[in-house]
Amino acid sequence: MALIRYVTEMGMGADVHGRDYTKAAKRAVSDAIRHSSLNFFRALDKSPKDMQITVRIGVAEPHQVDKDAVAAELPYGSVSVECVVGGLDVPAANDHTPGSALGDVIVMANAAVIVCFEE
Repeated sequence: MALIRYVTEMGMGADVHGRDYTKAAKRAVSDAIRHSSLNFFRALDKSPKDMQITVRIGVAEPHQVDKDAVAAELPYGSVSVECVVGGLDVPAANDHTPGSALGDVIVMANAAVIVCFEE
């Protein structure tokens, strides 16, 4: 059996204060699925639990993302989360030095939510 992709949703999330990569990633997943309504289950003779979902998260510090917390944002299917270098860290308005500890850093995450079924 092969996995066939049926849906690809993309989203962006941010943590404006706190430099929380998991919070930004969860918001990106929420953004990706917020406007989705999957209506093809009956036509495919499948159910939501049959979905094989891959979530790919791009953030500047991938090792700081709690993958289980991100996976929990999706209510159905078998979910795997991959974190890669991406997204964007934006320094505080008064400091443009990369890696500086001054002020807040806005953490931005990108998410791709890919839904497949075994066929």
